[in-house]
Amino acid sequence: MTIEAEMRRKIVASVVAVGFFVALIIGVGVTFDNLTSGTGGLALIGAISLFIVSMGVLGLWLDR
Repeated sequence: MTIEAEMRRKIVASVVAVGFFVALIIGVGVTFDNLTSGTGGLALIGAISLFIVSMGVLGLWLDR
């Protein structure tokens, strides 16, 4: 079974985006000792929001 070039491009882009999100969450966790504090919580919410927006943009880019 072969994977078409278009599907391979979508898979790679999605895996890279999720890898970036995981690295970002780990970075926030290492930077802030207490994620329940004001700043740590805001950083975590910002990382999740950035991931949601970036996946939307990635979906639009891959759809063209």
